[in-house]
Amino acid sequence: MKPLIAITMGDATGIGPEIIVKSLQDKEIYNMCRPVVIGDIGIMRRAVGIIKAELPCYAVTEPCTAGQEYGRIDVIDLNNLPADLPFAVVDPRAGKAAYEYVEMAVKLAMEDKIDAIATAPLNKDAMNQGGCHFPGHTEILAHLSNTKDYAMMLTGGALRVIHVSTHVSIRRACELVKKERVLRVIQLADQAMKLIGILNPRIAVAGLNPHSGEGGMFGNEDIEEIIPAIEAAKKMGLDVTGPVPPDTVFFRAAHRGHFDIVVVMYHDQGHIPLKVLGFEQGVNITVGLPFIRTSVDHGTAFGKAGKGTADHLSMMESIRMAALMAHARAEGKGEGICRR
Repeated sequence: MKPLIAITMGDATGIGPEIIVKSLQDKEIYNMCRPVVIGDIGIMRRAVGIIKAELPCYAVTEPCTAGQEYGRIDVIDLNNLPADLPFAVVDPRAGKAAYEYVEMAVKLAMEDKIDAIATAPLNKDAMNQGGCHFPGHTEILAHLSNTKDYAMMLTGGALRVIHVSTHVSIRRACELVKKERVLRVIQLADQAMKLIGILNPRIAVAGLNPHSGEGGMFGNEDIEEIIPAIEAAKKMGLDVTGPVPPDTVFFRAAHRGHFDIVVVMYHDQGHIPLKVLGFEQGVNITVGLPFIRTSVDHGTAFGKAGKGTADHLSMMESIRMAALMAHARAEGKGEGICRR
């Protein structure tokens, strides 16, 4: 059985619908999985016209009937938006609708009616103006699934990173570097790597401060919080190295191949090297949820919306990664491929 992947449409005023259409033009996607879009069928049909794709869109009510035939796009139509919604504007209607697409996807995942979720980009400003007050997808998914321990993982090119903290200020990010949280993210990194087929993952932990604190000269967090977490992980049998100075750890991971994944301490420490090395094919994975979720690693790109020129590689890689992880989960646990 091919896994059933729900693709949320994202913010309709951005490039989400277009990059979904471009991705679903690739027959290989249908060889790997059964895709179904959760969104608005009128917006998806508009995107098909922009791309000039020969892909008719059909409304389906149950995901189990979707994605079985290449050459068509099956849509769970929430009918939230007018088909002539303007492009490239912060629109509260689109923000609220984007949240509701994710809400529906989580509901289906929790009911075991789909095997994974792949999300197109939403606009945080529009979503908050629409009354849905979350800093991003990761926090929405955790809230809707009542998940407490989770982390953002990014993959792109030869690099993978997973974050101790994400959408908080730098000041707050430093405060969140605590032994318990660092240890939990190391464990999540180990679990995520095994889910994509790396059975004995080599995990590097980046330091927080320059030179990992230089023995306390540049800060004590590395000594007091990060090293104890690493030692605890090693006692659990995990292959962990660190803290590795943050100015060298990504070179060692991506170019020397010393590590399979890097645990980073805050948002930009992981995002910047990942996007330098693999922006176009970057995939965002939320680790720790009771279901599989992948996403593009870019925003709504208003400057390209409605023009048909947006690059879809990250969206396509997100769908492929969701399918890969769903297969791995099914093989490892004897469950996970939706058969309804």
